[in-house]
Amino acid sequence: MKRTNAIISAVLLSAGAVAAPAVYAQATTSATSSAASAASQNFSDAQLKSFANATQHVVSLSQDYTKQLQAAGKDTTKVAQIRREANTKMVDAVKKSGLSVSKFNQIGQSIEQNPQLLKRVQGMVHPAK
Repeated sequence: MKRTNAIISAVLLSAGAVAAPAVYAQATTSATSSAASAASQNFSDAQLKSFANATQHVVSLSQDYTKQLQAAGKDTTKVAQIRREANTKMVDAVKKSGLSVSKFNQIGQSIEQNPQLLKRVQGMVHPAK
């Protein structure tokens, strides 16, 4: 269960270190209005399961690309290329999960504001035995 917390938290908090601008860019443009509506959203189990799956892929990509960014050091051309590539792959991972980037962002914002929703998603990743 702690691993699930780490995965979801990592996407919501640290994926931005690599390429979250594409995944989260839409959310920041209307953050205040989205944040209020995100908390009240009702998401289907299928959407939450897709979010959980996408989150796992995005975290894995984030970890891989963070290492590449560290290795690139201060080479701004290389850093920009790595960020673009990471960005594309993260967006693709979200879309392959069956969610749009905006829906992924909505669910992520809702989870940040609603601990019960977080528990619901965690239960989908690691169902109770």
